[in-house]
Amino acid sequence: MKDFEFIISDEDSSSRIDKVIADNYEEFSRSYIQKLISDKLVFVNRKNVKGSYTVKEGDKVTFTTPDAIIPDIIPENIPLDVLYEDSDVIVINKPKDMVVHPAAGHYSGTLVNGLMYYLKKGDTYDLSGINGVLRPGIVHRIDKDTTGSLIICKNDSAHEKLATQLKEHSINRIYVAIVHGVLKDDEGVINMPIGRSDKDRKKMAVNAKISKPAVTHYKVLKRFDKYTFVELKLETGRTHQIRVHMSAINHPVLGDEVYCTLKCPFKLKGQTLHAKTLGFIQPTTGEYVEVNAPLPEYFEKLLNII
Repeated sequence: MKDFEFIISDEDSSSRIDKVIADNYEEFSRSYIQKLISDKLVFVNRKNVKGSYTVKEGDKVTFTTPDAIIPDIIPENIPLDVLYEDSDVIVINKPKDMVVHPAAGHYSGTLVNGLMYYLKKGDTYDLSGINGVLRPGIVHRIDKDTTGSLIICKNDSAHEKLATQLKEHSINRIYVAIVHGVLKDDEGVINMPIGRSDKDRKKMAVNAKISKPAVTHYKVLKRFDKYTFVELKLETGRTHQIRVHMSAINHPVLGDEVYCTLKCPFKLKGQTLHAKTLGFIQPTTGEYVEVNAPLPEYFEKLLNII
């Protein structure tokens, strides 16, 4: 079990308790918070409250999350496209429609299932354990339908060093995408804070009530009649950052089923977004390593079509 505690600010006063907690803790959905309330695990000023309770400035909110019941994660012989590997890290070219790590509804067929088979060492696995049994080795993620390079750590020391590089934004992460519309400028910077959407907790949004800085650099690679092939470099790494930013400037990623309302004339499965380049400092040698994932076949064909 894990305990949480915070004080209600003036900004959050006069709001429902379930909304305030969900706004302050992005990792929890509002429905999950409502279940905690019904299970009498949420307190305001040491008293149980209902979901309709309206908080006041200075209220002390405490809540407890129960330990999750975690199923056994089974190693699976899933083919992996290894782009780079050494004693500390491995970089995988993740295909479309593959979930990175097990979660509710996806306990098999994930990248982690494949990694556990590929990196099995007797009764153990050559994977870092910092992120727990559901996410061994996983230091960062890309969406299910985003393809390309993803780094995995084999030991805790490497994991800590790579996590620090991510936090300091020193890892070179370059994506390519096909977006709707024709971008006017050859290159530019999108600097818009991103947070959990106030209207839909499953989505992210720019300038949300609780946001974090988010910066994306873009460069036009080729213009078409109705689309643009762009390169996108992450300065920060917020959830769905590229997809949210491109949608915010009215050039949503082609095939994006969440942040794009424009019709897609092609038979696609999710967004045309590919993590092309991943550059990092090797945690033991201190040398710079850069890995490039080739464009997937569907992406190449689509470029030829448009």
